Amino acid sequence: QVQLVESGGGLVQAGGSLRLSCAASGSIIRIPAMGWYRQAPGKQRELVATITSGGSTTYTDSVKGRFTISRDNAKNTVYLQMNSLTPEDTAVYYCNAAIMFRRTGITGAVFDTYWGQGTQVTVSS
Repeated sequence: QVQLVESGGGLVQAGGSLRLSCAASGSIIRIPAMGWYRQAPGKQRELVATITSGGSTTYTDSVKGRFTISRDNAKNTVYLQMNSLTPEDTAVYYCNAAIMFRRTGITGAVFDTYWGQGTQVTVSS
């Protein structure tokens, strides 16, 4: 009943930029927090950035000053603007959201976390 759909990955040269988008759909009441993770080949998934509904943000040290997370609450969409990309940024990027929503047959709100399908970002040297 809730779905996250990502877009915007691709191949870019080092120093280039990409913008990722992730839109949540369904019987959504509100989304307290959204974020981006990434997983490079042979590595564990790591948190890249988070943003609350009020706009507070956090970043992992390796992307500070290069990546910017933002969201459009009216569209239930989170973005990740990635600048000055390096080959070390190559990974599958996943969005994640903590979502309060209505589920058919259940009175009141339900709270759960969801993942997007992942989008490949490849940075060539």
